[in-house]
Amino acid sequence: MSLVSATILLILVMDPLGNVPLFLSILKHMDPKKRTRVIAREGFIAFIVLVAFLFFGPYILYALQISETAINIAGGIILFMITIRMIFPKSRDDNEDHQITDPFIVPLAVPLIAGPSALAMVLIFSTQSPDKLFSWLLAILIASTVTTIILIFSGVLRKILGQKGILAMERLMGMILVTMAVQMLLNGISHYVATLQT
Repeated sequence: MSLVSATILLILVMDPLGNVPLFLSILKHMDPKKRTRVIAREGFIAFIVLVAFLFFGPYILYALQISETAINIAGGIILFMITIRMIFPKSRDDNEDHQITDPFIVPLAVPLIAGPSALAMVLIFSTQSPDKLFSWLLAILIASTVTTIILIFSGVLRKILGQKGILAMERLMGMILVTMAVQMLLNGISHYVATLQT
């Protein structure tokens, strides 16, 4: 996988457009300037979490004796479930009164930005191509920066695209991710079958 494809994949699984309504709802009582600082802070924390998984994830997998094949299959399943939710989302009540005055780490950084699918992708990157850690680090940096910028301008995006426009974009990204999830799952299964035949 190239740097560009890894970056695009991470941006898609972070789903910044899909998180726009949730961020606006959670931070709706916050001053705009403070909201910008909070989103930037949470984006940075999410970046740190992803980088930690990039460098230490393989050691955790080794300690737990989890194979690369299992990670591929699990990552494909998780990604597929996430994309199904993107294409067929549950109703989100943006008017729900969240009592979080200044969220720290949870739920904005984790799991809304650095969610299970993003963490699974980072683990797959680090286990499949450990010699390209610098490329994966750069992909995480770019994807985190793009996601954070989109979320900082979430209010503007909502005004421009509207609720239906955001939903349409999220479903379009979901359709792209479905094919990637199926391919990942097939790669994992084919690799597992190959090991049985040897």
